[in-house]
Amino acid sequence: MAVKPFKLAVAGLSAVGLAALAACGDAPTDSSGDGNAEATFSACMVTDSGGIDDKSFNESAWAGMEAAADENSDIAVTYKESASEADYDPNLQASVDDSCDFIVGVGGLMAGNVTTAALANTEVGFAIVDGSPIDANFAPVETENVYSIQFDTAQSAFLAGYVAASQTQTGIVATWGGMQINPVTIFMDGFSEGIAKYNEDKGADVQLLGWDAAAQTGTFLGNFEDAAAGRSTSDTFITQGADILFPVAGPAGIGALTAAAENDAVNAIWVDTDGFESTEYGSELITSAEKALDVAVRDAVLAAYKGEAGNGTYVGTLANEGVSIAPFHDFDSVISDETKAEVEALKAAIIDGSLVVESPASPAAP
Repeated sequence: MAVKPFKLAVAGLSAVGLAALAACGDAPTDSSGDGNAEATFSACMVTDSGGIDDKSFNESAWAGMEAAADENSDIAVTYKESASEADYDPNLQASVDDSCDFIVGVGGLMAGNVTTAALANTEVGFAIVDGSPIDANFAPVETENVYSIQFDTAQSAFLAGYVAASQTQTGIVATWGGMQINPVTIFMDGFSEGIAKYNEDKGADVQLLGWDAAAQTGTFLGNFEDAAAGRSTSDTFITQGADILFPVAGPAGIGALTAAAENDAVNAIWVDTDGFESTEYGSELITSAEKALDVAVRDAVLAAYKGEAGNGTYVGTLANEGVSIAPFHDFDSVISDETKAEVEALKAAIIDGSLVVESPASPAAP
């Protein structure tokens, strides 16, 4: 496999560098970047669990909120942190009570809560990241004021899976998730399909632990916060021969990176953000399966300011650069030119439609 070029912890670069609030439900914290007391449009964000500086989707979404405020001085942005699912409704209601004009709920687990809040407050605009309006039975709901932000990350994870298969020395790689929900399993499906493509093209037999795409069953922690459980889960897979780890678990995924950091023959691939830049474990990471969540949230806020968000839908793909595979960074000299060329060819094929990457969790095209 790709043995680490060197052991050098790269300082994590937080998008906002904000400490987590001591308790959820507190008054929203003003963004550090809006700087305009006379702003006329209030955009508010409710985080999922994991904190505003989770090195993952909360942090990336907040970066998008700040970017919108930086671009338009009429926009002020704030957020409320959720420590658990129990905080979704109180934080959404508090945002309504604060007269927010546009409220962004981060995470598919919040989709039903955002839908309920939107139906009760039709004069307020809402957005759901990684989800669409649903009722308590997960059935689709028609709304006029919920904008859906989704990503077909099966595409970027497919490329990551192909790279992982090309780099393993043991012939075994592993993935595991925080919870078995669509925004998680879509990564795992794509990763599995990328490995299968490598095996087909190369006559190889790389095995994937932790996820059976056909049966849609696998290994999950049950949360996105427990990095210690992520570490022990990763250690178990390492003892089973896995030398590349693909955690899809937000902050809990750091457990896989700490496990890799203490095993010279083990590397990892991150999700959501470019982990080389967003975590302290860049030297462990071959690449990342990214989604441009910050750009999508920024654009949604700017559209809401103009009155153009409504009940629209955005789906990030390789074609519109809403998802991508991150640079190889420290591993650039390790990944062969042949593999790099194959990845670019696969990317082009997905974009032009000649190669279809499918997952039961893939969002419908808008």
